Amino acid sequence: MSKNNKIAVVAIGGNSLIKDKAHQTVEDQYDAARETSGHIAKMIKEGWDVAISHGNGPQVGFILRRSELASHELHEIPLDVCGADTQGAIGYALQQNLYNHFVKMGISKNIATVVTQVEVGADDPALLNPSKPIGSFMDEMQAISRRDAEGWDVVEDAGRGWRRVVASPKPLRIIEEPAVIRLIEAGTVVITVGGGGIPVVADEDGNLRGVAAVIDKDFASGLLAKNIGADLFLISTAVEKVALNFGKPEQRWIDHMSMHEAKIYLDEGTHFAPGSMAPKIQAAIEFLEAGGERVLITNPENIERALNGETGTHMTR
Repeated sequence: MSKNNKIAVVAIGGNSLIKDKAHQTVEDQYDAARETSGHIAKMIKEGWDVAISHGNGPQVGFILRRSELASHELHEIPLDVCGADTQGAIGYALQQNLYNHFVKMGISKNIATVVTQVEVGADDPALLNPSKPIGSFMDEMQAISRRDAEGWDVVEDAGRGWRRVVASPKPLRIIEEPAVIRLIEAGTVVITVGGGGIPVVADEDGNLRGVAAVIDKDFASGLLAKNIGADLFLISTAVEKVALNFGKPEQRWIDHMSMHEAKIYLDEGTHFAPGSMAPKIQAAIEFLEAGGERVLITNPENIERALNGETGTHMTR
């Protein structure tokens, strides 16, 4: 990578773009991206080469809803194309804000967003067991109609209505990884594997096609961190530190845990919520198992303090 610099993959969560339900507009998201990118810019000023990934769950939901509402006039948008759309839009907000921070800080670096495909296995069991809710709620009649007409998998969601569910397979290969590596080697800040990447499968001739699925952003980010030999895998989330028994009277914040301890806590199944902290811990474990040295989990506003060892949850082998 670029001479003498340390490499970090920074995975930013949905809270870095949408703070709450009252702040969901494009302008609100841009403002949130400005705040988060400011913390990353300070990290870059300290000498880190950075690849940034991001979540996209709410944004994909917005696109799907717009598509549904306009379906009487326009074609609906496939899920893989929704992912591509969000990579471009969120990448734009992040790279423009980073550019503006760089101007103020006197940093001379290029920034690029890479629309990134991520290969998943055509035989991944998750493709046969869709479980990730996406899009808006429907009544039962609408759900059955979409199921029969378009082959959707639909489920009733805790009495709140019906929703489409899609598969969430594990990432196998980042298609644009060689380009990402070359950009980082040239000192470019790269925004990549947005939303976990656009899920694609390869046929027997190696041709790719998109599939209606979503990839966990933290798993894809951990795979990227492993493959580029990152010194640090930084997971930016909604909390300053990881907690055991989160939200319970016996809750306890964790400053440091080894990979072995993390496996024990994860296996106990009571500490980390599925779809929230659990995949972050699993992605961290997989990065460390593959030879990674350091994982840091904290919220955006505490990135600088956490890098200095003052807060955050630090994970090592």
